[in-house]
Amino acid sequence: MYRISELADLVGLSRTALLYYEKQKLIRGRRLDNGYRVYSDDDVQRVRLIQKLQAGGLTLKECRACLDARIDRALLTERLAQLDAELAQKQQSRDLLAALLGQGDLSDWHQSLDEVAPDAHLDWLMKQGFSEKDALRLKWLSKDMNEHDNYMADFMTAFETLDRWGPGSETESRRALGLLPRAPKHILEVGCGKGLATRVLASDTDAAITAVDNEPAALSRLSEVLQSAGLGKQVTPVCASMTELPFEPQSFDLIWAEGSAYIMGVTNALSQWRPFLENDGILMLSDMVWLTDNPSDSALGFFNKEYPDMQTVATRQAQMADAGYELVESFTLSEEAWANYYHPLKARIAELQPQMPDSAALADIAREIAIYEQHLGEFGYQMFVLRKRG
Repeated sequence: MYRISELADLVGLSRTALLYYEKQKLIRGRRLDNGYRVYSDDDVQRVRLIQKLQAGGLTLKECRACLDARIDRALLTERLAQLDAELAQKQQSRDLLAALLGQGDLSDWHQSLDEVAPDAHLDWLMKQGFSEKDALRLKWLSKDMNEHDNYMADFMTAFETLDRWGPGSETESRRALGLLPRAPKHILEVGCGKGLATRVLASDTDAAITAVDNEPAALSRLSEVLQSAGLGKQVTPVCASMTELPFEPQSFDLIWAEGSAYIMGVTNALSQWRPFLENDGILMLSDMVWLTDNPSDSALGFFNKEYPDMQTVATRQAQMADAGYELVESFTLSEEAWANYYHPLKARIAELQPQMPDSAALADIAREIAIYEQHLGEFGYQMFVLRKRG
C-alpha cells in the first residue's frame, strides 16, 4: 500500500493532481483508521496507463472512457486529425522561425504580410535595419530579407548598362506633355531615374525642373546626360525618397511620375503628392493596369505576386477622383514603348546568364520578359493626366 506522497513520487505527479484523479474516479484510495489515504499497486498501474493514453493527446475524460470500455475508434480518429493539424501548424511556425534566422526562404511570408499589412510591413523592415529605399526594394524586388543584398547586387548588375528601367518612349512622354492645359513653370519629376523623361521635359518646356530619385548612380547619369545636352542649368537633381519629399506645399504646377508611383502605392502617391501641387495643378502619373476584365491565368498569377495592387483603368480613375483629381486625359503606351525597355533588357539577361546561372534576380527578370512576350495587351501602362481639384 502507498500513501499519496509515495504514489506521487512513483508516478511523477503532484498530490493535487492525484486528488483530482480520485475525484474523477480514475483511482480509488481508501482511508485507514489513522486517517491516512492509501493506494494499491492497481492504482499505480492505472495511473501509468492513463499517462500512456495521455501521451496520445487524450483528455482525462477520454482516458476514463478508454479505461471503462472498448476504445472508441471514432474518438481516436478525431483526435489523430486534430494532432495532425497541430503538427502542421507547429511545422509552419518552426519553418518561419528558421527562415527569420536565415535558414529558409521568406519570400511567401513577406508577400502574405504585404497583402494584409503593407504599411506595417514597411515599418517593420525599417526597424530591422533596412533603409526606406532598401525596404521598398525588398517589398517589390527581392521579397526575402535574407537574400536581399545578393539579389539587389545581381539586379543592379543587370540594369547598370541600360538607360531605360521601365517601358516608355520620348514620343509618348511628349504626347502626355501635349495634353497639359497650360505650359508648366515649376515641374517636380518623381522617380526620374537616368533622365529619359527629364530630357523631354527640359527640351520641350521652359520650366524649372526638380528631378527626384533615391538612387545616386541614376542621378549621376542624369547629370551627365543633361550636361551633354546643354540642359543642366534647367534641372536640379535631388536625392530623396518619394515618400518624404522635402518641398514646401504648393511648390509645383506639374508633378511628373512615369512608372514610379507603384513603389509607394498609387493611392498613397495620389494623397501624399497632392499638397505639393498648386491649386488646379497637374499630376501626370503612369501605372501598370489591366486592359481586360478576364486576364489569362498565367498573367493573373504572375501579377498577383509581382503587383497585387494592379487595377483596371476604370478602377484607377475612380481612385483618382476619390483622391481629389479630375481626369484630363489618359492613354495606353504603345508596343514600341514596351520594346524600348524589354528588347535591350532581354539581350542583357542573355549576356549575363552564363556568368550568373543561379541568380534569382535574373530568373525573375526572365519570367517578367516571358509574361510580356506572351500576354501584352491583357495589361499595359496607362498615362493619366490629372488636374488637382480645389
